[in-house]
Amino acid sequence: MSQQAKNRDQGCNLIGVGQYNERLVLQLIRRAGSLPKVEIARRTSLSAQTVSVIIRRLMNEGLLCEQERQREKGKLGQPVIPITLNPQGAYSIGIKIGRRSLDTILIDFTGTVLKRLSLVYHYPDPAVIFPKIQQDIHQLIRLLKPEQHSRLLGIGVAAPYDLGGWQSEAHIPPEVTQQWHEIDIKQQIQAQQNLPVWFVNDATAACMSSLECGGGAPFNNYLYIFVGTFIGGGVVLNRTLFLGSHNNSGAIGSMPLPTGLFKTPHNAPAQLINCASRYLLDEALQALGQNPENVLQQLAELPPTQLSAELHTTFQQWLDQAATCLAYAISAAVSVIDFEGVVIDGLLPAPLIEQLKIRIEQIWGNIDTEGLVHPQLIAGTVGGEARALGGALVPFYVNFAPDREVLLRTERETISLA
Repeated sequence: MSQQAKNRDQGCNLIGVGQYNERLVLQLIRRAGSLPKVEIARRTSLSAQTVSVIIRRLMNEGLLCEQERQREKGKLGQPVIPITLNPQGAYSIGIKIGRRSLDTILIDFTGTVLKRLSLVYHYPDPAVIFPKIQQDIHQLIRLLKPEQHSRLLGIGVAAPYDLGGWQSEAHIPPEVTQQWHEIDIKQQIQAQQNLPVWFVNDATAACMSSLECGGGAPFNNYLYIFVGTFIGGGVVLNRTLFLGSHNNSGAIGSMPLPTGLFKTPHNAPAQLINCASRYLLDEALQALGQNPENVLQQLAELPPTQLSAELHTTFQQWLDQAATCLAYAISAAVSVIDFEGVVIDGLLPAPLIEQLKIRIEQIWGNIDTEGLVHPQLIAGTVGGEARALGGALVPFYVNFAPDREVLLRTERETISLA
């Protein structure tokens, strides 16, 4: 761990910063899954007594609990009991508004999805989406017992900043595109809710899930790439989300590609979104009369010999194209920020994400990257749930993370993106 990152994890024993230390302890436990008190003290540089006081207070508030299974005994023969998050300590609702689907989930304090409600569509229609969101929220709230309602912290919404953008690629009618240009998504949902609502870019939300869930990415600084209907991304620096001046860091889909790298009509300039997004693969499979979801599952589960040559070739063509363009995009990103690693996740079965990662590594070897340090590439582990889960984590982040100002800042700024 770098010295900068190490210093960020260190707490302080001074009077008046107890709230920060509590947030620090909660974040450490969330990212680790569980930790004994002695390890919490070591990682935060807080005294054992201070850690014990914080743990006791958070347990009394119902946010932490002792893990039932005891680990090895300590030096004095006493059992070492890991401390973990109490699943019933808090709840949150996450909403993902995508270009092809809507997901609304209820999670507990550990990030476990208790219930998921979904709607698939050809394009995002506000007249359909917002009534469905209200219906889903009411349905999820009814799942909680009366005594759990006070622990429901709020609603996190993850969506592209411009749902009406890239109209031709998304096949959105012009009148619907115009509606999205005029809609404030957070305000639209908040107007019907007593619970607080937060809004975050969908790729940023997915990046947050990679940071906070599934063991997290093993890097202090990394580029996160999410291969969704449209490809997007996020940036993590010193184990903290980095949103940038306009809350738009990691907008990798808008990265321009070298002329000639990707074939376009009349050799026009292209963005990464035009060659590495899943919508391209879906359209190619649909042109063959296939259901993309079914084909991708078959590609993930069956050997090539059990698939038609046509389907296998179609996928490989998309894979090669996407990997080639991503390899160039990653080299461009690394030339600006010396990332330790790159996390690649998306709306593809895990084996196909792994194939994409491997192909990018192969192509990277053929690119002139003199002067750059090759980042470690890993496949993400959250998958298609990443954006909705990241949205649901926002209320936890705002209420409990030591660096919550990263997201609270977005509440105070006007976002204006072309």
